[in-house]
Amino acid sequence: MKLLLSAFACEPGLGSEEGVGWNMAVEAAREHQVWVLTRGFCAGTIEPYVAKNPIPNLQFIYFEPFGWSEDWKGRQGLLIVHYYLWQIWAYFVARKWHQKIQFDLARHVTYVRYWNPSFLALLPIPFIWGPVGGGESAPAPFWRDFNFRGKVYEAMRDTARWLGEHDPFVGLTARRAAIALASTEQTAVKLRRLGAKRVEVTTAIALSTAEIDTLAQAPPPPPGPMRFLSVGRLIHWKGLHLSLQAFAAANIPTAEYWIIGDGVERSRLEQLAQTLGIGQRVRFWGLLPRGEVLAKMGECHALIHPSLHESGGFVCAEMMAAGRPVICLNWGGPGVQVTPETGILIEAHNPPQVIEDLAIALEQVAKAPDHWGEAGYERVRSHFSWETKGQYFNQLYGQLICFHGRGASQFG
Repeated sequence: MKLLLSAFACEPGLGSEEGVGWNMAVEAAREHQVWVLTRGFCAGTIEPYVAKNPIPNLQFIYFEPFGWSEDWKGRQGLLIVHYYLWQIWAYFVARKWHQKIQFDLARHVTYVRYWNPSFLALLPIPFIWGPVGGGESAPAPFWRDFNFRGKVYEAMRDTARWLGEHDPFVGLTARRAAIALASTEQTAVKLRRLGAKRVEVTTAIALSTAEIDTLAQAPPPPPGPMRFLSVGRLIHWKGLHLSLQAFAAANIPTAEYWIIGDGVERSRLEQLAQTLGIGQRVRFWGLLPRGEVLAKMGECHALIHPSLHESGGFVCAEMMAAGRPVICLNWGGPGVQVTPETGILIEAHNPPQVIEDLAIALEQVAKAPDHWGEAGYERVRSHFSWETKGQYFNQLYGQLICFHGRGASQFG
């Protein structure tokens, strides 16, 4: 098949959205001819990589609205405007290339926000939207623990989603999608409300076979205290204020809690640890290179990931691949990845309930930290490898072509 992918974020060797865009494109190119619409900014990393590591069947089409090729770090407002303009521009670039190539399918890959449109849906061929996410919200009872900055952030995020949901082009994207893929159940509800006819839940999170094999070779944690780990940005919705209170409440006197990452909440969390009387057993490592993060994972027994709204959660898959249990909320992306066989899922009703249930979970894991190991590795290998994702999407492409016909859609 001849596939056209829209991947605003797409760079080799990175995680997050850039890694999703890159790996989705590479896996599709194993079976099909693939053209990727992406930012001119990304050419700086893509072109040197493919010059050394040619990838057959994969071509990149670079462009930027008005030639604005920047990373926009620290300028979120300008990035939002730039992204929307890029999506409009992408349609005209795609239409020109479609006249020449006659693509069989179009697919939007990144960004993964459900409240932003993809104008590729206007092309006269079957269109796949996603996986997209962002439908998760921190339940209202948890807002009371957020500081002013956190509450403003949540209010602005809710406003942005509301505006997006009332953008007629977002609704058009949903209605014209042959299939809309949601990374979480919460986002699936949003997509159905927008008018998507066929919605399936599948996360965009995956690891390479090499990463899975490397993580699987991690030796058991060294002798010593029980060590719990959290990895991520130290921001309010990551929920670490909840896990610190749970760690203090758990009856595990010799346990340690390691926290890797940095962010605006770090000083508040450090003060909370001191107030709770666990400052000597909680270690804030700050930002670390990926190699050191993986090494620290190997030294710990379990992951605590109490995120209140997250479509992904790469660290959950990484820890499961390393044979470590994951303790997380049954909410958003982690709630899709983790099962009772690979960790402990905590319902998210209100802060006291979550803190109490997290404390109980910590005690359970401390008594039998090896109980979930093998199941975690097997789940990642069978459900969250990029190769498995590639096979899933290749089957999906074939189904859509069989149903709609090659090179034309029901909208043609």
